[in-house]
Amino acid sequence: MRTDRRLLVLSGPSGVGKTTVVARLRQRHPEVWLSVSATTRPRRPGETDGVDYHFVDDATFDAMTAAGDLLEYAEFAGNRYGTPRGPVLEHLAAGDPTLLVIDLQGARQVRASLPGSQLVFLAPPSWDELVQRLVGRGTEPPEVVERRLAQARVELAAEAEFDVTLVNTTIDDVCDRLVALLRIPTGPAPDGAPC
Repeated sequence: MRTDRRLLVLSGPSGVGKTTVVARLRQRHPEVWLSVSATTRPRRPGETDGVDYHFVDDATFDAMTAAGDLLEYAEFAGNRYGTPRGPVLEHLAAGDPTLLVIDLQGARQVRASLPGSQLVFLAPPSWDELVQRLVGRGTEPPEVVERRLAQARVELAAEAEFDVTLVNTTIDDVCDRLVALLRIPTGPAPDGAPC
């Protein structure tokens, strides 16, 4: 268990590997609590409400915003996303290792709302590698990739706003550093791998 109760906020440009790193971290350390965002985006096939997202309508999202029930919120591609405040505060109060994975705008809002939070920036090894990862996905049209690359330039320029920068050279190295930042006691992983 952590001895401090700071919130760890992980951010970085699209394509840098946040989802992959967090999946490895949670596989090795299921005690880390990962916040589930609320969204107005329609549920996609295979997604589960309360696991992938809390799927809400516009009126519910408006009410959550007005009541101050969101730590942070933003709009992307016509849909809104936000981090419910209550569950985060409950897990922090319980001393649980608590992790948010959000964009730059959200990280700034969390820092303003919870000044004790620790902001971690996940950076690519190089700009060329980030471009290769985004283009290599092949899941988005070129105009979306260009929009993501433009946003990545803005996010990379904000790196100095973060408390710690981790360069994603290998998943296990980043995972080990996150474990140290969360102050989770380390021991051999179930399969003997790092993290």
